[in-house]
Parts: sequence; C-alpha cells; structure tokens
Amino acid sequence: MATSGVTVGALLESRPESFGLPLELLAGADGLGRAITSPHVQKTGLALAGFHEYLKPGRVLIFGESEIRYLERLEGATRVHALRLALTLDFPCILITGGFTPPLDVVVEAGRAGLPLLKTPVVTPTAIAKLSSMLEDSLAERTTVHAVLMDVLGLGVLIAGESGIGKSECALDLIVRGHRLVADDTVEIRRRQETILIGTCPELTRHHMELRGLGLINVKELFGIASTRSSKRVEFVVQLERWDPGRAYERLGLDDHFYEILGLRVPLIRMPVAPGRNIAILVEVAARNQLLRARGRHAARELADRLEEVLRRAVTPVPVDDEDEE
Repeated sequence: MATSGVTVGALLESRPESFGLPLELLAGADGLGRAITSPHVQKTGLALAGFHEYLKPGRVLIFGESEIRYLERLEGATRVHALRLALTLDFPCILITGGFTPPLDVVVEAGRAGLPLLKTPVVTPTAIAKLSSMLEDSLAERTTVHAVLMDVLGLGVLIAGESGIGKSECALDLIVRGHRLVADDTVEIRRRQETILIGTCPELTRHHMELRGLGLINVKELFGIASTRSSKRVEFVVQLERWDPGRAYERLGLDDHFYEILGLRVPLIRMPVAPGRNIAILVEVAARNQLLRARGRHAARELADRLEEVLRRAVTPVPVDDEDEE
C-alpha cells in the first residue's frame, strides 16, 4: 500500500488543461519541488489580515477576486508586510483564479520566497472543484493486487486467486458472454473519498490478457471497444480456490464474508474450482445475486425466514375451548 504525493511541478506537468484547468506559472519556479499533501484547497479569507491560524500546511492557497481586491486596496508597505507574513507559512503554492492580474508586489514576494505563483482563467468555484478532483486522484491511497477486474452487468467484480487457477480463462469466458475487461493479472486500486475503491490497469498492459498456451491477446482488437473499459469501481470480490474434498463449502449463503482492500471491506464469495464447473457462469450468477442483495433482496435469508415461520406455526398449539373438548 502506498500514499501518493504530488509536487507543484508534477501538477503542472500533468496537463491540467485537459481537465479544463489551464495553469500558468507567474513566479516562484525555484519552489516547484514543494509537495501538495492535501486535496483540499484553502481560501485565505482574513489570513492576509494576520489571522494565520486558519492556514493549514500542505494545501493550495487560493487568491480569488476578494483577495486580489483586498491586496490592491492596501498601501505598498502594508501590502508587502502582509504578504511576507503569509508567505512564511508552510503551503505549496498560490493559485490566482478568475484570470485576475495580481499586484506586482505579489509576484515579487512570491519569487523572493521561492513560492510558486500560479494563475488560471477559470472562475474560483469551478477551479476549486477541478483542482480538488485532480488532487484527490493523485493523493489517493493505492495498492496493486494480482487479480482480474471485470465489469459484469455494471458491477465491478475482482476475480482473485492463486497463479494458474484460471482467472484469465474465466475473464475471457465472461468477455465472450458480453461483459467488459478492466485489467488482467495486475490491478491498480486507489481509494477515493471514504468508501470508494477504483480499479484500473497499468497503461503498459491495458486491453491485454495473458492466456497460458495461447500467449498475449489484445481484447480490444479481438472483441471491439465495447469489450473493455479503463477503470471501474471495485464492489465485489470472487476468490477462486482449488477444490478440496475434505472441506465444507458454503451451501446456503446466509453468512456475509468480506475482503479488505485499503482499509475498506468489500463483499466476498469463495468459489471452489473443479473439473466440470463452469466458473464464468457461476461468477455471473454471483454478480447478479450481489446486485439483488444491494437492493435488499437476500434469497437465502428470505428462504430461511419463511422456513422459520413454517416451523413456528407447526409447533404452536391451536387453542381449544371447553365445548370442543367435551
């Protein structure tokens, strides 16, 4: 497991204009190595007036119209003093939104402090939303698992198991049945927000699958663009296991099991693999059943409840009055 970080220089090199957030470096090129450690940005508010306790380290500082207009109204010496107090704090960079031109003192002091000063024509609310989204992705906790990730009926299914057990063959059968491949063999998973796991494939092996005896194939070229997708939320795990005759396997499905990824618990089923079992069909049925469970329909529990009700009625004595006894 790893927690990604991003420097201001890496942010500029990540082509933010492709996300609708073009950035221009005005000053402070010496500080491009400063690290952004939080996806949350901060507005200065009264911080420029000396309330520095509201500034938190590691967050991008936003200068919108109100901050620029406030600085413009200050006298030269007062403005420089306010800027020097603010720029001594530990934050990675300043982003001026709305395309406003800052006072020259801002550019000079940012260069003197080695603090990157960025500018974007995007208005403040949109710039904050886009920047936060980019940083959430870059700073998300990440891990890599040896598995196959499929989109089965809109459900992100992670097929795990030991090497050679048949994960890729199962995925290929699912692709033939109309489902979509996200990643084969290596799945990169990142945690977004508090409860979301997103799985992707490394760029080098995207759309490719390894099949023993056949080699590498390009799923996108063989089955068309609709057979793949670049990422999918991980919502269900199928653990393939070799059949053990001496082991008692789940027969009813009353108990819930979970697979932990990056501190989050994902619903899990263990699927024994044996000759004659069509694993792909079983995985598809398991996905359908999981979709029903997510909607509150639990077949095993409903049957158990009905059975319990029948048994309860069978053992409950029927009340008999005195006349019937005579």
